[in-house]
Amino acid sequence: MTELKFYQSEDLSELAYILDDIQSQYTATAKQSLEKIEERNQRGDFFAYPVTIFYQEKIAGFFVLDFGEDKFDLTENADSVLLRSLSINPDFQGKGIGKSAMTEADHFIREHFKDCNEIVLAVNEKNTHAFQLYIKTGYEFEGKTREGRSGTQFLMFKKL
Repeated sequence: MTELKFYQSEDLSELAYILDDIQSQYTATAKQSLEKIEERNQRGDFFAYPVTIFYQEKIAGFFVLDFGEDKFDLTENADSVLLRSLSINPDFQGKGIGKSAMTEADHFIREHFKDCNEIVLAVNEKNTHAFQLYIKTGYEFEGKTREGRSGTQFLMFKKL
């Protein structure tokens, strides 16, 4: 069973997993994401919420729900959230945890952010595995793209 909880500092040691070279091109580690959130907090930007993914009560992954200005690169919807930095510990990959977490994210957002009505994300065009995961969990791609740090990204969304 997959469960999502707001990140707690005691989660960090189990989120220190290493992604392979390919995955590292497409997503930030939990530590990198948390450092960026801390930098933003120093500037008074408290709109990013780290989330820990649990699988059978063990820490299995991580992502960020970002309500800040960056989402407007993907949507004009002020009531949306940008899902970013999704990763699953390589020891837990291949068990359907990513798919389950993406489904659970819908419920998690509805429960904790009642005004949010859309999730947006950007996925590298070469990251076909992640793209297929998002399609399977209800995200749509209408042909919009942008240039990211590792090439062209597909802009995807899901209405809640």
